[in-house]
Amino acid sequence: MIFKLKTAAKTAEIFEEIGRKTYLKPYTLVKHAIAWSLKEGTPIDGYHSDTNGLELNRQTITGEYDTYFKVLVEQAAGRPLTEAEYFPQYVKAHIDRGALILESKYKHAGNLDRYILESFGVGDTV
Repeated sequence: MIFKLKTAAKTAEIFEEIGRKTYLKPYTLVKHAIAWSLKEGTPIDGYHSDTNGLELNRQTITGEYDTYFKVLVEQAAGRPLTEAEYFPQYVKAHIDRGALILESKYKHAGNLDRYILESFGVGDTV
């Protein structure tokens, strides 16, 4: 069983940039990225990216909620996944695709407070 993955270089850049502005750590941003990718609702099959970014371990990404993450990823895939497909293949793909979405959402919001409010559908109240 594999317990580590390496993100794309672009994902590392996005996490570094947003982290510098918000003080959020990669272990937090990775969960946002996965959530945005899952919300996208389009298949992740065939999504490929480089492995020149951050090295993350499974415990940091999913922690005690690994089973829940796997169920969500399988639901998005529309089928059961083998361990090797789930981690690192599908998790990495969701992280890398989600990081691009996260970057767009954060840039649109302009700051952490607005990003959080807009992420929860509150809109332009700040």
